[in-house]
Amino acid sequence: MLLGIKELDAGYGDVQVLWGLNLKVEEKQIVALVGSNGAGKSTLLKVISGLMRPYRGQILFRGEDITRTPPKEIVRKGIVHVPEGRRLFPQMTVEENLVMGAFRRRKDKDIRPELARVYELFPRLKERRLQKAGSLSGGEQQMCAIARGLMSDPRLLIIDEMSLGLAPVIVDDLVEILKEINSRGTAILLVEQDVQLALSNSHYGYVVATGRLVMEGPSEELLQSKEIKEAYLGM
Repeated sequence: MLLGIKELDAGYGDVQVLWGLNLKVEEKQIVALVGSNGAGKSTLLKVISGLMRPYRGQILFRGEDITRTPPKEIVRKGIVHVPEGRRLFPQMTVEENLVMGAFRRRKDKDIRPELARVYELFPRLKERRLQKAGSLSGGEQQMCAIARGLMSDPRLLIIDEMSLGLAPVIVDDLVEILKEINSRGTAILLVEQDVQLALSNSHYGYVVATGRLVMEGPSEELLQSKEIKEAYLGM
């Protein structure tokens, strides 16, 4: 088990958002976390990334308890969170944004090989490496956000709402890139409102509603379930 979350409760002040959540990601898996807006998905990611402290519960990464580990140390341990909305540095170039993603490695390692690998995955970013990130299209900005995350050489890449606001053809390209990233050994936790997209391109899935886990299982089985079809796929 790469990531394990046990009986997690979390929220904002007196407002509880997550209730007894359990979730795991195995090595080299793509795991989907799906649910409607307001289900608690982004709150869970903030807790995993160290941006929020849970009320109770435990987060294990590679067997180590990281429940109260600061965000910078969580990145050093190998978890990278690509947030909803990209959150690039718009006045910096594409390459400057990528270099920022390698902050944990710059002191002790030449990052040029990592830049080369990222540009191999995202040739469009190589073409635009001297362009300001804020001038990119939405799809290119999402590519840059994912590529920036990869510059830290993560064991687990967490991507929040990758498809939001993007054209289907761009989303299809991003999905193929994620599969390639995964084939190279990086586990991925894909957090999406688009249930069809997430479950069609993952190994295992979790469904959350109002902060509680309501279903889990192999993604193919979830896609065929009556509950998923009725609640999320309009079938």
